[in-house]
Amino acid sequence: MKAALTQTVNAFKDMPERVKDLSRLAGRLEEIRAANIEHHAELIKSAALQGAEAVCLGELFAAPYFALDKNPMWLGLAEDALEGPSTRELIKIAKTHWIVIVAPIFERDAATGKRYNTAVVIDADGSVRGRYRKSHIPCGVNDQGEFHETFYYGPGDPLEGEPHFPVFETQVGRIGVNICYDRHFEGVVAALKAAGAQLIFSPAVTFGEKSRRMWDLEFKVDAARHRVFIGGSNRKGREAPWNQDYFGDSHFCDPDGRRLPDLSENPRVVISELDLGVLSEPDPSGWDLARDRRPDIYRKS
Repeated sequence: MKAALTQTVNAFKDMPERVKDLSRLAGRLEEIRAANIEHHAELIKSAALQGAEAVCLGELFAAPYFALDKNPMWLGLAEDALEGPSTRELIKIAKTHWIVIVAPIFERDAATGKRYNTAVVIDADGSVRGRYRKSHIPCGVNDQGEFHETFYYGPGDPLEGEPHFPVFETQVGRIGVNICYDRHFEGVVAALKAAGAQLIFSPAVTFGEKSRRMWDLEFKVDAARHRVFIGGSNRKGREAPWNQDYFGDSHFCDPDGRRLPDLSENPRVVISELDLGVLSEPDPSGWDLARDRRPDIYRKS
């Protein structure tokens, strides 16, 4: 099967040039969302026309990455994960192109009012298979800028009756999701693999020198260690008015720790061929890490 990742930036054109002027967007949040949904609809169409059967959009795809500072205006962008405008439109798009869509949105829980960074998994027939709420929420400063995600949303807890790291049965296989900062924590991919994941999507907004180096390493190691396919999606370019540079480099890795070729004709979409059949074959290295691990000797947390 072919799977796809987007690597793009905010598509809303009328952004202010200065951070202090962001307040003039207060009444235009729905315009921002609509512009990004329309933009991603075109990217999904491009992926589908090139044969992709599943696509993962970028983290918080329907907006600029607003967590570079603290601005309560952006709280108004949070939406219902099942009935909100992003999911409603993407359900139509999934059915039109018969493609599985992983859509990371800014969620507001209708029952509690709490906000989350959430990935909604929509099957090719338009059915919502479920959602995963980002578990690890960063707040800090690196060599290029700041990130204040804890100001906007909290860590996700398991939904009723589901594991903390759910795996979703779709038309193309069993899909797991970890979102950005989640990828740095060693137990996440292990939990998804144990739950049966064949393909793990990791949508992210990431920048900075160390993050750039680790982006080339973490997916390869996790894919090889746990024998899964992993696809990492990162923004590529700059977004006014912050003008932080996102390095992109979205890509897939296979269960042998190899980066897969990008077959896409569109620079904002990455497409690779994934042979899920190899997951049922022995590891060509001769390793059997699941059999030979020694949990009795590892330090308990």
